[in-house]
Amino acid sequence: MLDIEVAGAIAPAANIAVYFAPNTDAGFLDAVTTAIHDTTNRPSVVSISWGSAESTWTAQAMTTMDDAFQAAAAMGITVCVASGDSGSSDGVADGSDHVDFPASSPYALACGGTSLLAAQNSISSEVVWNDGANGGASGGGISTFFATPTWQAGATATPSSGQSIALPRRGVPDVAGNADPETGYDVRIDGTDTVIGGTSAVAPLWAGLIARISESVSGVAGFLTPQLYKHPQALRDITRGNNGDFEASVGWDACSGLGSPNGQAILGAAQAGMKRIAQRAIKRG
Repeated sequence: MLDIEVAGAIAPAANIAVYFAPNTDAGFLDAVTTAIHDTTNRPSVVSISWGSAESTWTAQAMTTMDDAFQAAAAMGITVCVASGDSGSSDGVADGSDHVDFPASSPYALACGGTSLLAAQNSISSEVVWNDGANGGASGGGISTFFATPTWQAGATATPSSGQSIALPRRGVPDVAGNADPETGYDVRIDGTDTVIGGTSAVAPLWAGLIARISESVSGVAGFLTPQLYKHPQALRDITRGNNGDFEASVGWDACSGLGSPNGQAILGAAQAGMKRIAQRAIKRG
């Protein structure tokens, strides 16, 4: 419900297809592959708001899902995935840091959370979402399974207890958006109005934006994640706050990624990426 209402509010003219499957690893994978290869709806973007700590998955399940996301990227489909709502621990009570999968797949656009305040149609404050252990916080950190993707080369994470470190593996999230329930989204459930937050709202927020970008470029925006890392200025950098063990900083960080969206600037980044692809095609021809 949340995904549909948020994505529909951002992109009201979009064709939204919903895929149902059993709540198992095989069912999850089947839903993803069915969506990606849906020749009737031909999605330009997929939104996923479900996941759990990498430690709860088998290596086989993560590898297979990552392969599906890689196929989506090759087809020009961006898969937006919530990074989790339990901060740097991802809800695992072992004293260590964990990241959420499938957000940690290098071929997912991992979506973290901020707390955003606005006045008179402009942002007055935006910080990393962190309402404490019981209130929720932006999921983020460093994968223990996936290698660092090429587009994250040079990125560093800043632990709350030490100096910045180069990413030894895939860093999460890639981007962020308003996720604090206190500054959340008006939705309607069974005829009752309420407000909901969480990174489960940020994935469809980005999906709706990407759908609109695809419409603006008269096709599919393509796998957007590498383009965002090439054009970090297209996002609003979040430099204040933490998600527990990781601090926000200038540039990419392990709690808000590259930052929150600036739609017009991201459209420009997508157009630049498509132009480069077209130029390469002409050279090959």
